[in-house]
Amino acid sequence: MRKSGILLHPTSLPGEWGIGDLGRHAYHFVDFLAESGQQLWQVLPLSPPGVGYSPYQAYSSMAGNPLLISLQTLVDQGWLSAEDLKGPEFPDSTVDFEKVIPFKTKLVKKAAAAFFKKDSDPLRNDFFEFCQQSKYWLDSYAEFMALRELNNDSAWPFWKQKTARAQDILDAQFIQFEFFREWARLKRYCNDRGIEIIGDIPIFVAHDSSDVWANPELFDLDEKGNPKTAAGVPPDYFSKTGQCWGNPLYRWDAMEQSGYRWWIDRIRSMLNMVDIIRLDHFRGFEKYWEIPAGSETAVNGKWVKGPGDRFFAVLLETFGKLPFIAEDLGYITEEVHELRDRWELPGMRVLQFAFGDQSLENPHKPFNFIKNCIVYTGTHDNDTSAGWFSDVHSPETREEKEFAIRYMGGNHEKPVWDFIRLALSSVADTAIIPMQDVLELDSEARMNLPATMGNNWRWRMKENQLNPELSSRLRQMNSDYGRLLQK
Repeated sequence: MRKSGILLHPTSLPGEWGIGDLGRHAYHFVDFLAESGQQLWQVLPLSPPGVGYSPYQAYSSMAGNPLLISLQTLVDQGWLSAEDLKGPEFPDSTVDFEKVIPFKTKLVKKAAAAFFKKDSDPLRNDFFEFCQQSKYWLDSYAEFMALRELNNDSAWPFWKQKTARAQDILDAQFIQFEFFREWARLKRYCNDRGIEIIGDIPIFVAHDSSDVWANPELFDLDEKGNPKTAAGVPPDYFSKTGQCWGNPLYRWDAMEQSGYRWWIDRIRSMLNMVDIIRLDHFRGFEKYWEIPAGSETAVNGKWVKGPGDRFFAVLLETFGKLPFIAEDLGYITEEVHELRDRWELPGMRVLQFAFGDQSLENPHKPFNFIKNCIVYTGTHDNDTSAGWFSDVHSPETREEKEFAIRYMGGNHEKPVWDFIRLALSSVADTAIIPMQDVLELDSEARMNLPATMGNNWRWRMKENQLNPELSSRLRQMNSDYGRLLQK
């Protein structure tokens, strides 16, 4: 079945309190997707962001992001008052994390206090049931977050206080309960309208996370708990010195001895949240780039064999099917392609990568697409397409953009919609368009610039940017290219 969808992280939704959330604007966006004939909503990792506010550097791979909790829902439940929601002025087109985090953290904790104060709260039994069902990750996460706060938000190898307060643990559990309650309701709303959610599992997890703190034996750490080696990628399209992510690497031998228990738990928790999972950095399951801990660049790394087929065989045996998308971008070898194809996973094609490489074999060129793939105009790591087309500062990039326009038979006036048309009209079974491209936004709306920190993950859509004309235009294109849901 041919499908299309939109890539938009929930933090980028409009909203009154400085960041997108799971309240009314999320439902309006789902209505827009349905009216536009979309069948997919792709999000970034929904975990609580850590270093650099990155969803790929989270405090837990299985917890939900408390910043996405709807404050209005907390008022509706009687845990906050309307007066509580009066806060600082927030920008409407970016996330000011430095303001948002203390403001929302204080309020979700106040809601937790109100919840536990009332023995007769109608959601009391639901809370205890959630804690029991999520025990396999929730207990360690809640204790980790309580201890982290007790230790002035320092990384866990430096903690002096080792015993958390019981109420702080309960508060962390309640906050997760509320996140998952709101998310489950939103997901049902999506599914009832024929829209599936594509989630994202980063292959690696942050060192300062409950995952590593609670399972140190599964990671390549020294006796003090610090990484001996770190993850990253060698020099590539995004960086001449590679990317040094800093995430600790797995001890895949220990993972295998445990029957990949932690990974199974992680995927099971994700499948409770989404319908399809994008496996970020899929090539790391075949070989991964190992960098000595403390390196400032990724140049002096080496390739190390990953778990490969043994890992996916266990997942298939456990889950019965593999609802995965393989993020197979970057330096990809034939062995990676073979691993992907053996497990019949769709890979990714990105139009922004199609026109700089003139070789006929370039897999991102539309004439090389196969049906079992996902085509994007760009990803969250790319510039917006409007920004990409406007980058003509050197002869090389000018030639690339002019080739793209020539290839599409379009013009210099509206190349972004020509790009969208090229994706939707392609043979690829699935086409995903970033919301920034649908809105024709320039580089100011870029979500992430790899190998940089400070100005990423902040873009937000404005409430008035969704309109019937836009949904009608998308719906017509989906109809023209056979991507409407067939009822």
